[in-house]
Amino acid sequence: MANYESEVTRFLKDYKKEHPGTEQAQRDGRARLWDKSIDAEQQEGFRIARVPQRPYVYQND
Repeated sequence: MANYESEVTRFLKDYKKEHPGTEQAQRDGRARLWDKSIDAEQQEGFRIARVPQRPYVYQND
């Protein structure tokens, strides 16, 4: 079983061979959406401004 490759693994390997820019496009997308620097001062402001949630949010007062 050491040489076993699933159909999905083979598909991904073949796809990456046929489309060589795929991995770089994935890295670019990740950098655009997720790899961001966090502003500590802004995060602290968000934490201070947080309003506590009521135990039952649908209850009318």
